[in-house]
Amino acid sequence: MITNSDQQTRLIQNFPFLANASNEFQRIFFDAATQVHIPEGHTIADEGSECAQLALVLSGQVRVFKLAPKGREITLYRIDKGDSCILTASCLMSDTPFPAIAMAETELDAIVIPAQYARTWMTQYKSWGSFVFGLVSKRLAEVITVLESVTFHRMDVRIAAYLLAKADSDGTLKTTHHEIAADLGTSREVVSRTLKEFDKHGWISMGRGELTIRDTDRLKILATSED
Repeated sequence: MITNSDQQTRLIQNFPFLANASNEFQRIFFDAATQVHIPEGHTIADEGSECAQLALVLSGQVRVFKLAPKGREITLYRIDKGDSCILTASCLMSDTPFPAIAMAETELDAIVIPAQYARTWMTQYKSWGSFVFGLVSKRLAEVITVLESVTFHRMDVRIAAYLLAKADSDGTLKTTHHEIAADLGTSREVVSRTLKEFDKHGWISMGRGELTIRDTDRLKILATSED
């Protein structure tokens, strides 16, 4: 139960659907919600686990990914502040096991809603239903983009696009070859080989735990090239 007025205000600020909801739903929502803190690296849900609650992220980041039998990973999407997990919502509605792995990439503050409330609110309260269906639309587009990238684009094209998307305003990206490989669903060796080629051409420079883009235009050309 969320009774503190500051916590309630924070929730409304982070989740606009609450601001537009009726007073009745706000009261029911705050009564059902529980705030939790999750440490960095904690596995929130394993593949095949029961979906007993839906989490709404207040701060931090969650990575949702698939793990192949031989250990290779691919990131499906990330959940940030003001967002939730559509795979969990789908499992709650269909009463099926969680089909991926969800892990806290950073320390995480979240609100959890028990499954029985998340289900019944779908038909009882328009604001909640619109929020969940909005998640479906957003996440489905992201997962389709991942599928298209894996299916239709060469790995060097995907890595170039990844670097451009993840780099900060100075062109620097703090990451490891293993982390890039896990996000893109390939091996660390493939990532290392590709980055060495980029470095040799002068497009990037590599350091320990980070790399810097030196030729943004050339990477953009590669990232948008046709296979």
